[in-house]
Amino acid sequence: MAAPILSYENLGLNQGVQWLFRGLDLHVQERDRLALIGRNGAGKTTLLKLIGGVIEPDEGIRSVRPGINVVMLEQDPDVSAYATLHDFACAGDNAPPSYEIEAIADQIGIDLSREAKSASGGERRRAAICRALASEPDLLLLDEPTNHLDISAIDFLESWLSRYNGAFITISHDRTFLTRLTKSTIWLDRGTLRRQEIGFGGFEAWMEKAYADEARNAERLDAKLKIEEHWLHRGVTARRKRNMGRLEKLHEMRAQRAAMIGPQGTAKLAVASDDSKTKSVIHAEHATKAFGTGENKRTIIKDFSLRVQRGDRIGLVGGNGAGKTTLLKLLTGELQPDEGQVRQAKTLDMIFIDQQRSLMAPEKTVRDVLAEGGDWIDVRGVRKHVHGYLKEFLFDPSLAEAKIGTLSGGERSRLLFAREFARESNLLVLDEPTNDLDLETLDLLQEVISDYEGTVLIVSHDRDFLDRTVTVTLGLDGSGLVDVIAGGYADWEAKRKAKTAPKAVKSAPTPPPPPKSTTKLTYKDQRDYDLLPTRITEIEAAIARDEALLSDGDLYTKNRAKFDALTKAVDAARAEKDAAEERWLELAERVEGLG
Repeated sequence: MAAPILSYENLGLNQGVQWLFRGLDLHVQERDRLALIGRNGAGKTTLLKLIGGVIEPDEGIRSVRPGINVVMLEQDPDVSAYATLHDFACAGDNAPPSYEIEAIADQIGIDLSREAKSASGGERRRAAICRALASEPDLLLLDEPTNHLDISAIDFLESWLSRYNGAFITISHDRTFLTRLTKSTIWLDRGTLRRQEIGFGGFEAWMEKAYADEARNAERLDAKLKIEEHWLHRGVTARRKRNMGRLEKLHEMRAQRAAMIGPQGTAKLAVASDDSKTKSVIHAEHATKAFGTGENKRTIIKDFSLRVQRGDRIGLVGGNGAGKTTLLKLLTGELQPDEGQVRQAKTLDMIFIDQQRSLMAPEKTVRDVLAEGGDWIDVRGVRKHVHGYLKEFLFDPSLAEAKIGTLSGGERSRLLFAREFARESNLLVLDEPTNDLDLETLDLLQEVISDYEGTVLIVSHDRDFLDRTVTVTLGLDGSGLVDVIAGGYADWEAKRKAKTAPKAVKSAPTPPPPPKSTTKLTYKDQRDYDLLPTRITEIEAAIARDEALLSDGDLYTKNRAKFDALTKAVDAARAEKDAAEERWLELAERVEGLG
């Protein structure tokens, strides 16, 4: 194996009262695509800054191959010292040429002449990306690169990185981004750093096996396992079953909604019954909204109709400026349409969680936010102690007296969720809820949304999050028309691709397929329905077994052939598992339809 382009030996950083981490070894090769995973507060951003030489460690030796250009994309770039975003992107002795920055700006969709002090988070992030990518890095360090980016900008970044010849290390909560791009994973967990030569797609199985092994070792040694209580009681098998149950429920809800949407996806929904469980809560009929006058008039939403049912999870997706915020305001009654109408049920009680997290004053304590300084909080009619409620949202109870200003962005978001989800409501509106969250908190948020009994409206660019939570996707392309799709982001993306794909020339009309029997499953279908759950469990066990062998850090160098064979086996098993789960869910929906 070639010598690394960058390495750390015995890396350590002391925070004054304790070591954040100590004795870490890290080696980065020329073409590494590394996902850096860890909980909020584990030190991921700090480690990235150490790798980039932004801060100095207390211990350890940093070695960089001569001539290697290491470039870091920070999570929240500071542009306050510059007049325009262009000035920021071109500042400094090592800045890339202006024309290269501007070429990337055209592709990612940012006007660099924008005044820096009034630029949004997304605009600042785009400007920083322009500078970083134009710098011709050999090693690119990315801290939450998709935060505040819209779908088109994320697509551009993914495409650029897929063609990139250098190495990169990325911290991200965006599962789709990580799964598509990373080939190896480094996991920062309780001060230790582990590496596995698998992409993010295999991380969760690896993580769960590692925790299960720790628990077994602790039992053998009759010692207390030093691990957060959340992980001790997570229950790997039980969690997987719960998630499978939620997935089945989500697919059932999508199937019901698909039956209510016309074949052209025009949101001609069936009239809701008077039953309280299916009563519509928002009803839009031919709603149109425009801004400006004369030649400057622009229609943002055009002839939009939708009946939102109680219990729906609605996702709004589209590029910046496509009209997501306008549509959200129409649905919630904050704006009135110019034509048509949008009616909300009189009984709606809304909770709105916005991007700015405006309720979180830095000088307040966690206790102030949750319980107005007291010890108890009313959680939807149930009285709970602040300390116990903090545990439910993955906080150490000792944080009750901490100032909001000392919390990380992800911790503030999680605390805001804890506060708002305690309130009685039947409509939950989330505007970019996944920004700054770690993967564990994302899982928690998905569970809360799945178990929420009311209706949910979500504006998000997180594709995996939408695929795991929403029953209906409203897709906006900037033309004013809104696609209404039963399903998540992947379903909307498939429809977009179908629209733009060239139509095949048909030499003769294809006869319609014979009608499918709806009386019962065929013998093969029934057999698959009965046996696939067992087969899926067997595949999961095989994946876990092979990934355990791959976790041996010396396997690659000692036995490359075995390493390659195991890697191929894991990839094949994952593909088989995905196909088996999809087949079983399809059969489960048919069984449900047969009554």
